[in-house]
Amino acid sequence: MENENNRLVVATSPGRSLVFFDLETTGLGQSCEIVQLAAVSGRHSLNLYTVPRCRMQRGAAKVTGFRVWRHRLYHHRCPVLTNSLKEVLVSFIAFLRMLDRPIVVGHNIRRFDCPVLARGLDEFDLKAEFQFAVSGCLDTLPLAREILKGRGLQSFRQENLVRIVVGISYEAHDALEDVRALQRLYGALRPTPEQVLRQSFTLDTMAEPAPKQPPAAKAKGSCRATGEFNRRWARTVTCYPPRVSVSHSIYTEISIKRLRIGSADFMIRFAFLNPYE
Repeated sequence: MENENNRLVVATSPGRSLVFFDLETTGLGQSCEIVQLAAVSGRHSLNLYTVPRCRMQRGAAKVTGFRVWRHRLYHHRCPVLTNSLKEVLVSFIAFLRMLDRPIVVGHNIRRFDCPVLARGLDEFDLKAEFQFAVSGCLDTLPLAREILKGRGLQSFRQENLVRIVVGISYEAHDALEDVRALQRLYGALRPTPEQVLRQSFTLDTMAEPAPKQPPAAKAKGSCRATGEFNRRWARTVTCYPPRVSVSHSIYTEISIKRLRIGSADFMIRFAFLNPYE
């Protein structure tokens, strides 16, 4: 436990990168599967789709706009490029590795997204690789409740918080739009390192009861979303050969590197935006 606490203390150190992360799934049950995984850190983003192996629940399909027909995935009736679930998870780990062990941040991820993610990582024996690539996880749902507990809010759903705190509306239930909005919300909340530490966890400790929330005290400094990428480096990370939809339609490929995940080698393409387009 001492080593775990030390690891999370490191995660709150100034300058630690933050990766905002979200999943769209086939439903809300324990056996649901990933359909979309999106992550963003500053201006750098990752947006991946995979065809689930189980049926989309009617409610989830209605809310997210995803549908599977003849083994192809459609989003609001438009086909999207997909990768296997393993390729999606490997690409996510590659994205995290480039940021020097960031904190993975999401809304209600302790109870939902992280357990779903952990199940997928376990299936392909990638959990250790993921945990080595990150400093910890942070759930913004209890964090927002702690910071905004005196505001009398009736709902702490992300879209409601973004509307009230940031003052914007956005297309919820699209993972990429969700993480972009969450990044802005986090910047507006400006949590202290102590608040971040209280709501931090790992995949091994996420099943433990969340800590009680003491009265928020003023403290110097804050934990901000600062990316550690070289400005010319990857805005998009995809498995090779590229069968993944990319965040930007105009990019210049600069290198293809070999990444070893577990017992397998993967080719990862690093790309950046063409500044002349």
